[in-house]
Amino acid sequence: MKRTVGITLACVLGLICSAAWAMEQGKIKDSESAAHGDDAARHQIVDTYKFEGFEVVQVNLPVLAHYSYILVSGKEALIVDPDRDVRFYLDYASRNGLAIKGVYLTHSHADFVAGHLEIAKAAECPIYQSASSGAAYKINPMKEGSSFKIGTALVRVLETPGHTPDGTCGLVFGGEADKAGKVLFTGDTLFVGSVGRPDLLEGRMTAATLASMGFDTWTKKLSKLDDSILVLPAHGAGSLCGANLSDSPKSTIGAERTSNPYFTMKGRSEFIAAVLRDLPEAPQYFKHNAAMNRQGPPLFDWAASLPPEANAEQGLMDTSRFYIVDIRDAPVYAAEHIPASVNIGVRGRFETWVGSMVPWAAQESGRLVLLGGKAELQEALRRLHRIGYAAGVLTLDAWKRSGLPTKKVEFIKPADLYAQMKAGTGPIIVDVRLPNEWMGLRIGDVVNLPLTHLSQLSAKLDPTQPVVAVCNSAYRSSMAIGILEAKGFQKATSLDGGSEAWIGAGLPVYGAEATKAAAVPEPARREIRLADRMSVDELRRTAKDLPGTFELVDIRPAEQFNDYHIPGSRNVDIAEVLNNAAFLAGAGPLILVDRDGSLAMQVAGIISQKTKRTIKALHGGLDAYWKDGGWSETETWKSIPAPMAPARTVPPKAEPPKSPKKKSAGC
Repeated sequence: MKRTVGITLACVLGLICSAAWAMEQGKIKDSESAAHGDDAARHQIVDTYKFEGFEVVQVNLPVLAHYSYILVSGKEALIVDPDRDVRFYLDYASRNGLAIKGVYLTHSHADFVAGHLEIAKAAECPIYQSASSGAAYKINPMKEGSSFKIGTALVRVLETPGHTPDGTCGLVFGGEADKAGKVLFTGDTLFVGSVGRPDLLEGRMTAATLASMGFDTWTKKLSKLDDSILVLPAHGAGSLCGANLSDSPKSTIGAERTSNPYFTMKGRSEFIAAVLRDLPEAPQYFKHNAAMNRQGPPLFDWAASLPPEANAEQGLMDTSRFYIVDIRDAPVYAAEHIPASVNIGVRGRFETWVGSMVPWAAQESGRLVLLGGKAELQEALRRLHRIGYAAGVLTLDAWKRSGLPTKKVEFIKPADLYAQMKAGTGPIIVDVRLPNEWMGLRIGDVVNLPLTHLSQLSAKLDPTQPVVAVCNSAYRSSMAIGILEAKGFQKATSLDGGSEAWIGAGLPVYGAEATKAAAVPEPARREIRLADRMSVDELRRTAKDLPGTFELVDIRPAEQFNDYHIPGSRNVDIAEVLNNAAFLAGAGPLILVDRDGSLAMQVAGIISQKTKRTIKALHGGLDAYWKDGGWSETETWKSIPAPMAPARTVPPKAEPPKSPKKKSAGC
């Protein structure tokens, strides 16, 4: 068949944006290493924004990349999207003589346990939240246009689904004379340079459906607001509640209108494709935190002392039953640690990584044990309650007093590793970062096995051979040591200082930041695979000449598919096509169909980057198929069986009508 070279302008722009973002992620000073100081675990005031009649204090918790707010008018205050560790908000109000008159939750948060019940109890104030939130505790239910006052300031609630169905934004007016509003608390609906991810509901609503709601939220509601309105989101760079978030803490409606890449898309289909593309993997604890926030988190005693130490016994080393998390700094861990314990340093994004690496059930059943000094353990337990985790505690001294084994690891210096690589005697180098980070910048010919899947992916490696794990700052690569030890690797270590130290030593790198590439032969250029278009005539010829050699998938909504579809096609949800690896393999081409070919081309372009399978989109979609005469009575096409049945499959009609009435193919 003749290959069609051209692709839609939007698809080209999407590929360019994806590549640019991968390059951006390759920068060494990432949000991960930026959150490794002691201060990153404490609430910090970013700024105070003053307006006539009120002011807004923006509060950042860097380890969670979480922004919360204190709205002050007169001597009254509203706390917006607080985390569970509420002492900062209460102390601020006390120091400034403020009476807390309410808590406003923009939605049911998933990445942390909210502090709404803690504040409501301490201040004896109401909780303002969406009427559709499903909250199991008492709230003042908010709907479109609902409002409440704090001092002389008025907060008007806008229903803004997209990230979640119950998403809202709070528009703040300075008083009766203020007709446009001054500040918009956007929660996870709108970020600076991004939007909230729509894929966290796990089957209760498809990601594409929520993304479509997000498109309407922007085009029909938020974009109609005044350009000068200050946008204050619930998260910044480093949050996993969206992709490509800016590190700027604020914006305006006007700035987002012109610079937010998601709002330059031409139409709903391009917006949906862009929102679904490049989403980072969500930590497994997100769904549990979301449920806890809806149910109402139990109140916690923040002044509680350390629990008694766990019994130091050999059974704790059974990684199929227990999770020992060593919270000490990486060099201290390397000097002596319990074999197969995982080093998640408390000086870092501790909460997120524990929630990513340790199953929720482990902490519920008492199988999670933290190892460190007593001061570190006190801090770690307090911080884990921010994401709903509990744990036992243990010290290395107690372990050693029981005569149990420990292990020492020597980190490898960048210069030593480079010398071994040049001599051809180097170890296997495993880059444990995300694929986009690895593609953006790497230290050489390395294997990419992302940390969150390293336990399974390590089966590709030989445990008898030496392995060096690499990340940006050595925080994640130090975690990799324990994971590999649990899988039987006896010679696993980490690059000392990570890629930051490698570049600091002047050693060569590959990728976006490769300024010293001359020292190492340039690697092969990365292949960009483009999706093909298939015309209606080509589809008909293939169906007649080579039946059963292709897979025909219709990605429109089920009700539109039931109304009319091409014989032999099957209906699959767009999110399933994008996320189910079964579509990456197959004996023949995968041909995607939609209304006019635009969304199918976008999806085909995304999938083509992940597989060598031929991916095609029907040019012009169902519109072109209709214009070309619809189906005929003699068409009884057969396509190859699906490799794996998707979640939503609607069987094709057994016999199409002989003379169907033409109607819209739907969107």
